[in-house]
Amino acid sequence: MMNEHQVVVTGLGVVTPIGIGVKDFCEGLMAGRNGIAKVSNFDVTDFTSKLAAEVQDFQVEEWIDRKSSRRMDRFTQFGLAASAMAIKDAGLDTISFDNNRAGVIIGSGIGGAQAIEDGYTILLEKGPRSMNPFFVSRLLINMAACMVSIKYGFKGPLSAPSVACSTGSNAIGDAFRILQRGDADIMLAGSSEACINPLPWGCFCATRSMTSNDYPENASRPFDKNRDGFVMGEGAGIVILENLKHALNRGANIYAEIVGYGNTADAYHITAPEPESDGMVRVMNAALDDAGMDAEEIGYINAHGTSTVLNDKCESTAIEKVFGEHADILKVSSIKSMIGHLLAGAGSVEFVATVMSVFTGMIPPTIHYEEPDTDCTLDYVTNGAESLDLNAALSNSFGFGGGNACLVIKKYGDSYENS
Repeated sequence: MMNEHQVVVTGLGVVTPIGIGVKDFCEGLMAGRNGIAKVSNFDVTDFTSKLAAEVQDFQVEEWIDRKSSRRMDRFTQFGLAASAMAIKDAGLDTISFDNNRAGVIIGSGIGGAQAIEDGYTILLEKGPRSMNPFFVSRLLINMAACMVSIKYGFKGPLSAPSVACSTGSNAIGDAFRILQRGDADIMLAGSSEACINPLPWGCFCATRSMTSNDYPENASRPFDKNRDGFVMGEGAGIVILENLKHALNRGANIYAEIVGYGNTADAYHITAPEPESDGMVRVMNAALDDAGMDAEEIGYINAHGTSTVLNDKCESTAIEKVFGEHADILKVSSIKSMIGHLLAGAGSVEFVATVMSVFTGMIPPTIHYEEPDTDCTLDYVTNGAESLDLNAALSNSFGFGGGNACLVIKKYGDSYENS
């Protein structure tokens, strides 16, 4: 079934551990740059996990005035910076458009992690009368979305989903739906996370889902037999999605078309995926059905690929079930091997990487892969970046609590009809 309105990607912005801005980010991906090192933000001596993928050289004053930045947590700063990049990339900063038909969806998983710690410390040490009212603007998960809406005057749909590690993909998928049904012309969408702080760090260590490997050169190794957990990262990914007719009328640069979105729940466990990969299978099938595409039309999957034992096994199994014999020739890679797991920020940054793969025909590698696992038998692009005549790709996201999201990105061509 044809969608009522076609939706295209016209702007991209990222803040990541291997590059700030799409150009540096993509160069890092294709070079197999490792963004993982020992945590620098706090002392990890007493924690079981000691490595992270932190964003280096982020100069907040390049994006936000000093007074305003002090009232924002790091995740909001990342979200604003990535949004500024995406808006400029799309050329929306130089034209007039109907702000009532431009919306914002930016999600986060934890929100103001530093604000939580700062606020609780002051509460304990100095009492409730010492609490600063601006803690609220640092704390709330919806602050990145709201600040972007306020700064740019986007008065259309506004929301801030929080679905753990699938948040970014859900935000982009929800924006896609809004544009499909004609409720907006432009949607700025994505996610941001910055929680490399003692409290969330300790909580994730307690779940035993984070690596105990002390060596940055092989700590995040998706699909490798010796993987032992994810490496926490931080960052943000923001995209501009537009109704195709609106984009064509203003002469926008078009990276790709988003054609399918799937969203399912495992309804099984708080942290573990369903053992038979049921939710993962259903979400990929749902996205393909939504796109009206056969599995054989997909050339690449940007995998969730966390480097945890269960996720990588279940995702590989799900891909085999959905794609059958075609799985043998599919390219599958996980950029978490380079940037770590950005939690709620992962899906949107990985969507940007997938869009760029469709746009350029270059597939990022899975680095740190050394020993094959009999439970993971796909082509994980382990010998460096590869060139591919790519027509369509999937971006997978699976989150704690059993939330699954999948997006289908297709190459854009002049043969497309106006919406």
